[in-house]
Amino acid sequence: MKIKRYIDITKPGIIMGNLISVAGGFLLAARGDVDALLMIMTVLGLSLVVASGCVINNCIDKDIDGKMQRTCKRATVTGDVSISRALQFGVALAVVGFGLLMRYTNSIAVGFAVLGYVVYVGVYSLYMKRRSVYGTLVGSLSGAVPPVVGYCAASGQFDAGAGILLLMFSLWQMPHSYAIAIFRFDDYAKANIPVLPVAQGIAKTKLHIVLYIAVFALVSALLPLSGYTGLTFMSLACVTSLWWLVMALRGYRKNIELVAWARQIFGFSILTITALSVAMAFDFQVLPPSFLVILS
Repeated sequence: MKIKRYIDITKPGIIMGNLISVAGGFLLAARGDVDALLMIMTVLGLSLVVASGCVINNCIDKDIDGKMQRTCKRATVTGDVSISRALQFGVALAVVGFGLLMRYTNSIAVGFAVLGYVVYVGVYSLYMKRRSVYGTLVGSLSGAVPPVVGYCAASGQFDAGAGILLLMFSLWQMPHSYAIAIFRFDDYAKANIPVLPVAQGIAKTKLHIVLYIAVFALVSALLPLSGYTGLTFMSLACVTSLWWLVMALRGYRKNIELVAWARQIFGFSILTITALSVAMAFDFQVLPPSFLVILS
């Protein structure tokens, strides 16, 4: 069905992952005082914005997608959905998504949504992805925006909690993306995309995966240590992050099957961030009024 082709180019898996993180950030900031309409519109609006970014990304990447086994059958590559129609669809999604956020949330939440969109579509997709090994780092910022949008929509401010979420989710993106780059090494090499394994080697990528997971574990602990979440989140963050780190260190064993190891790192990254998003949604703490507000 043609409708399915349009749904597919929005990358539903990415939308679902971001939906969970948006809701997690919103519920963390709401601290039990949930405005149901605001939450629904925040999740819906941001999901449409993410969908728009994914559609526009498919249009931009048509040439390199055709060279990669993973993406060569996308509707924008095969012609099942023309680039002009896809662009129109993407713009429409953005108009509705940003419209909902502007109508129901606040300027800070909208500002971060715009930031994430511009970084992903403009800076990452149009330029950095094809030209720099630092494209993954730049793209990680856009991937970290959804929980911050949810948090700011509920709280009306950007405070230390929002800052921790931004840093935490940015750090998570790095080993997650590097793992994909390892088990899709051949695809990236064929498309001449300078991801770290292709540009600087597997050994350096392994080291970066270990270091980013270690820092991610420390930053995740800042939410409970700062009083934003409780013991349940702290326990879950420690267990998942440390197990993820141990899993990453196994990459240094002799005769390691590299692709299988990278897939494990990738799979556990999704489990980790999903578990923490759910945990922070329900293990929130009421903060004292002395906590610093950066923007309000």
